[in-house]
This record gives sequence, structure tokens and C-alpha cells, in this order.
Amino acid sequence: MPTGPLSGIKVLEFSQIIAGPFCGMHLADMGAEVTKFEPIEGEPWRLSVELVPKESRTFLSLNRGKRGVSMDMTRPEAQEAIHRLVKDVDVVIINYRPGVAEQLRIDYDTLKALNPKLVYCENTAFGRKGPLSHRGGYDLIVQAMSGLMAGEAKMQGDVPTYIYPAVADYATGIQMANSICAALFARERTGRGQRIDCTLLGTALAMQTSQFTWIDAWDNDILPPMLEGLHQARAEMKTFEQQVGVHNQFRPAAPGNIYYRVYQTSDGFIAVGALSMSLRVKVLAATGLRDPRFKEDGSFEVSPPGWAENGPKLVAEAEALFRTKTTEEWAAALEANGVPAGPVFFIEEVFGHPQVAANGLETELDHELLGHFRMVGPPFQMSETPLAPQGPSPVLGADNERVLAEAGYSAAEIERMREAGIIR
Repeated sequence: MPTGPLSGIKVLEFSQIIAGPFCGMHLADMGAEVTKFEPIEGEPWRLSVELVPKESRTFLSLNRGKRGVSMDMTRPEAQEAIHRLVKDVDVVIINYRPGVAEQLRIDYDTLKALNPKLVYCENTAFGRKGPLSHRGGYDLIVQAMSGLMAGEAKMQGDVPTYIYPAVADYATGIQMANSICAALFARERTGRGQRIDCTLLGTALAMQTSQFTWIDAWDNDILPPMLEGLHQARAEMKTFEQQVGVHNQFRPAAPGNIYYRVYQTSDGFIAVGALSMSLRVKVLAATGLRDPRFKEDGSFEVSPPGWAENGPKLVAEAEALFRTKTTEEWAAALEANGVPAGPVFFIEEVFGHPQVAANGLETELDHELLGHFRMVGPPFQMSETPLAPQGPSPVLGADNERVLAEAGYSAAEIERMREAGIIR
């Protein structure tokens, strides 16, 4: 039996794609018994670029450690089986389009009546209230509507493109797991379950805290004309790059940023991160660069006269300097001066990295259809209740018999359900 912090907690997961499955995988790593319910044909992520029938890299990567049930949840018999199970579980995860839970009779009101201590976590794109509450949505849509995509402002031809990976989805999965743990803690105190509502929109906005903060004394003279300019640019069918230009007139990037950026070296790229004044001084010591914004008395002038022209010149000087040495040479020089820095990798290059291995961030498992594989391990650890992967993702319908037997069905009843097409 798992010995993680959620050992003994039973979870029913009704979810697909990323946010809900990612949440369920975190709970499984923490020791919860997570039972994932899928349609007869399997959830869409199983069928996305299949490696073998009904198995894909994306599904494998988001569903480890779970039990798998495959059934036609539109059938009353399947709903009855779920209702039997709900009486003895702690958590239900729902990650469907608005209204689907009600159609399947796994909505909060229905399940709460069966188990008042239930912690019920539902994730939607936009929330249960407001004019968009009825809409489905994916990470791409929420990136667009929340400002994430515009803030990144990467272009694919003439239009902005999405941020990869699906940051709103993955962050929402973490948010869901976080809220479920909080609700379980509250239940320990009060004895009562509760409903949790997570949204992709809420997560996407929460990740942009400084941009989504309107301070009247500073922003009342800036944001209204910016918004008017953006509306006018759209009315005139300006390109997105032109719209970014309108935005940046009011929120310009400070010129001369040599302290928090990526540089090309003689054999690759290196990221340098120095956000405090003390670290900026260390960058200058490591590189020999001179920044005229630092005064002899130790003060720093953010934008001295002529800096709009001189700032880009300092950046060009720094870029030329970094191209004179290798990534490893610059990493050593920056580390010797206490400056945070690191090379730019593709994710595949991180397999086997000693830092990843030392912190248990890579794990090895065996899947009955796909064989041996490596993947990311639990992202955090606990000293007294350590986390651990509880096995690979389930093959489709792997635990139908076991789970239905736990709900009180006999072997003959389970076989009749299979013959009737209710389960796989």
C-alpha cells in the first residue's frame, strides 16, 4: 500500500486531456488510490498519435499510478455503478465540458446526496458563472483571452502563437491538487466535504499578477488610453505586431537590459538571471562590462539622459562579449562570481542530467504494452511521507473487474455488463 501523505484517500477521476489527469497523477504520487474512468473507446489523449493501439506518449505521461475503468457512462447501469462507488470515496475530479457532469449524473448535487463528506473538484475553462460559463475551452483559447498569448507575443507568420507547453492546463492541474489537499485538511477539522471550482481562466490570470494589477494613482492615466489605442488599432485592421507596438508605447520595456536575458556564446546559449542590484554588480565583475547607470556612490539611475540610445549599445557590447567564450567558460565565470546562470537545453537533453537524477526528477517504469520508459518523477518530496510513482498508466479498462467487484457486483453481473456493451 502506498505510504505517501494521501495514503488511504480514494479518488474517482472523470477527466481527459491535461489539467484533470495531471491533477490525478499528482494525487497518485502522493499515495492516493486514483481510479480513472474513461469512455469505452478511451479518452481522446489515448488516441493522439498512438504508439500502439489505444496507447500514446501523452496519455502515458499524464496518468501514471492510476487504476483504469472503461465504461459507457451514458448508460444508467454504469451510472449506478459509479453511485455505489462514490459512497466510499473521498474525492471526485471532474474535467469535462460544462453540463456533461449533469448529463452523466455525476454532478456535485447528485454525488453529495450520496456522500456528504465528498470533496468534489470540477475544472472548467471559464467558471460556472458569467456569460461564458456555458462554453468549453482549451488551453489555447484561454491563453488568447487571458493575455498570456499577447504577453508572450511570439509570431507565426502574421499572427501570435500559443505558448508551449500548455501552461494554463498544467498549472491548473497543480492548482486542482493543491485545492483538493486544502479541502481534505478542512474536512479533518469540520467533518464536511465541499465543492471546489477551478478554471483555466483563473489560473492564467493568476500567473500574470503584476500585469493584472491596476493601481489607480499610476495606471488611470496609462491604461485607458492604451485600451483605446488597441481598440482603434483593431478597428483599422492593424497587424498584431503593430498592436504590440501600441501596447509597448504605454508599457515600454526598459532599454539596456544586460542582466536578465539569454546570450549566444561561441558554442551555444546561456541564460543569465540577475534581478537584484547586488547580483547586477556581480555580473559586471564576471564580465568586465561597465554600466554607466551605476554611480560612484553605489546608487543606480534607471534611465539616465540619452539612455534610449546608449542602452541598446550596452546590450550589443554584452552580446558581442558573450560570443567570445564557450557556454561552459561563461558558466564557470558567472558561478565564480555568484551569478545565477545556466545553458539552454532542449528537454530531451535533460535525460540523465546529474542534477535531475540527484533530486529524483527522473523515474523509470515498465508498461505492459509499451515496455520500459523514463519520465519525470514527482516534482517535490516530503521527509516523513515520501512521494513515489505508483506504477505506469493503466491500459484501457485494466481494472474494470476489480473496481466493479469493490462496488458489490458479482463476476456474473460484470460479465453481463460487458456483453451489454456497458464496460469494455
